[in-house]
Amino acid sequence: MQQFTVPQFIDVESKIIGPITARQFIIFLVATVLGGVAYLAFDFQLFATVGIFLIIIAGVFAFLKINGRPFHFFVLNLIQTLKKPALRVWNHKFSKDLETEIINIEYKEQIPRKEFFDKSRLTELSLVVDTKGQYQNEEDEPSDIQIDPS
Repeated sequence: MQQFTVPQFIDVESKIIGPITARQFIIFLVATVLGGVAYLAFDFQLFATVGIFLIIIAGVFAFLKINGRPFHFFVLNLIQTLKKPALRVWNHKFSKDLETEIINIEYKEQIPRKEFFDKSRLTELSLVVDTKGQYQNEEDEPSDIQIDPS
């Protein structure tokens, strides 16, 4: 039996600069660019306020983990949860006539109709199969069943 090495610690991100991963570096790079834009656009007091805010937000997104997952996954899950309705209510006063009509339409469209044969028809079919199509109906009508002799 062949031996294989099983990778371990696959959830650990690779470090590029000391203890900083590529994801954290990109987050701080974006925050630095936004800080530079704020420095050019605002006066010093507003720049300092925006800069502190950017450092806090970048630090949270780069280093904070909730339940062992990065913070941006938490934010995405929070947005998805807020988009869904908080309470789901079953409307039991749904019209029975409409429900029956919907069910009938669904069954008609989804289930192909099977033909059921009576006992005499099954006997005739077995004779046709046994004789490889040579047997004809007793009423001398051509059989609608055709069997390929190959």
